[in-house]
Amino acid sequence: MQDLLPLLAGAAVAVGGVGAVLALVDLGSPLRAPFTLFFLLAAPGAAIGTALRALTPWGRAVVAVSGALAVNLLVAQGMLALHVWSMRGGVVAVAALSSLIALPSAARRLRHRGAKWWTC
Repeated sequence: MQDLLPLLAGAAVAVGGVGAVLALVDLGSPLRAPFTLFFLLAAPGAAIGTALRALTPWGRAVVAVSGALAVNLLVAQGMLALHVWSMRGGVVAVAALSSLIALPSAARRLRHRGAKWWTC
C-alpha cells in the first residue's frame, strides 16, 4: 500500500493539471468538466492539508475538504460581486490562492531541509 501512494499522488496531480489546462485553453472535451472540478477541489485541499501537518489524518482531511469548498465559494462570490465572472478567471484565482496557502509550508520545509544539510 505504501508503494502505491506516490503513484496515486502523481495521478492526482496529472488529472488536476490536465483539468486546469483544459479549462484555460477552453477545449471542448468531455473530460473538461470533471477534470476541472477535480482541480478546483484538489488544489486548495492539498494546499490546506499540507499546511496542517499537526492534525490527525482524519481531521486534516475534513479541514482540507471544508477549506477547499470555502476557497471555491469565496472566489465565486468575489468574482460575481465584482461582475468579472469567467471560468478561466476562476481557475486562475483558485490556483493563485492555493499557491499562496501552500507557500509558507513549502518555505518552512525548505528552510528546515537547508538547516539539516548545513548541520550534517
